[in-house]
Amino acid sequence: MRLFLDISRLVFGTWKGMPTGIDRVEHAYARFWLKHDPERVTFLLRGRMGGFVAIPENLIRELLLALDTRRLGAPGWADAGKAAAGLARTAIIRSSLGRGMSEVAHVLKTNEDIAYLLVSHMGADTPGPIETLKRNGAKFVPLVHDLIPVAYPEYASPTGAKRHIKRVESFANLADGIIANSNSTAKEISHFLAQGRGRADIVTAPLGIDRIIPDADFPIPAEPYFVCIGTIEPRKNHLLLLNTWRVLAERLGPDTPKLILIGRRGWENENILDMLERCRALSGIVREYSDLPDNAVAQLLQGARALLFPSFTEGYGLPLAEALSHGLPAICSDLPALREVGGDVPEYLDPLDGLGWRRLILSFMEEDSRIRAAQMRRIKRWEAPSWEKHFSIIEPWLRQIVRATKGVAVPHFHNTPRATTTRPTPAASAVPGT
Repeated sequence: MRLFLDISRLVFGTWKGMPTGIDRVEHAYARFWLKHDPERVTFLLRGRMGGFVAIPENLIRELLLALDTRRLGAPGWADAGKAAAGLARTAIIRSSLGRGMSEVAHVLKTNEDIAYLLVSHMGADTPGPIETLKRNGAKFVPLVHDLIPVAYPEYASPTGAKRHIKRVESFANLADGIIANSNSTAKEISHFLAQGRGRADIVTAPLGIDRIIPDADFPIPAEPYFVCIGTIEPRKNHLLLLNTWRVLAERLGPDTPKLILIGRRGWENENILDMLERCRALSGIVREYSDLPDNAVAQLLQGARALLFPSFTEGYGLPLAEALSHGLPAICSDLPALREVGGDVPEYLDPLDGLGWRRLILSFMEEDSRIRAAQMRRIKRWEAPSWEKHFSIIEPWLRQIVRATKGVAVPHFHNTPRATTTRPTPAASAVPGT
């Protein structure tokens, strides 16, 4: 089996700072195949002219090393960011000149079983180049992180929602197989496909997390504090936390715990920013970090009273997995995707239950909190999701997908607690894209 692995998001997103969750997935895929089967993978970049070009393996290795150095806060991490930007610029210039097109054509002529893997959604809203790969024999396999802009367009920008709908339609029309990050996402995809929009096998493979050593030199508050991780946008429900903290500040005064928000400022968030910038009660109590390396985040997780995760909807929940892996209790919204990650460990609440969130936060503040201590005991039984487990699910399934004859059903695989395959109700035709 030969792989085309799209690394466009890593390259074009290098200048944005620390990677987001989707960036980390693309990074993990590149790292995995470089380590386990580098001779069988060709790294693709969507060129400025729309088509794909191949990026040399040595350039990808250097880029991943620089990104790892920056993300993990290793010595010289600030300079590593500049190095990564330089490598990304080199890749983009190559694509602009059309260098690497012949390598793509050569692989397509080998008559090998080929899979084109897109694990970032990027570029799927303009499917022409994907259709070209398929016409030349490659199978298309995307990883779908969520259908949130389709089901909840109010949580995305107008242009973002339209773009994601086009991406999902491309997955429905063109995908030979689809990877879902959770059973929750798999069910949504299956429902979408069952409406006559396409047919593809779906496999669920929970995303892994990396073990991070905390930066013991990073300063943490001396007072009790809570942590919330995620882009500052309406879907993440930061307003609930900020309103809760305003009430706590009025009642507790100097004994109010700190609230640390880790994440960039996103979109459609004017009300949130008004509170962060103009609410006097929150001054000195709420602290923002927009671009921390992972080892600094790990240090903050080590000392917090709990992770707060009040989102209205999620496709997976990497912050929850990261918090539990560091032994940090969590208070979460009661969402199917978060229950898949956290099991019976976190405290779950409706994201609109402001009084319930306030009561739990006050309880977790206490040094002798019984409810927090009970969760600490449950964490010991929790198993962290790993990339090794993820790829042990993906590899055999992917081989089945690329070897399957067009129009013939791919065999189902047995279900396990962390791996399921789903086939939607058949549409009018069994051929993808009809």
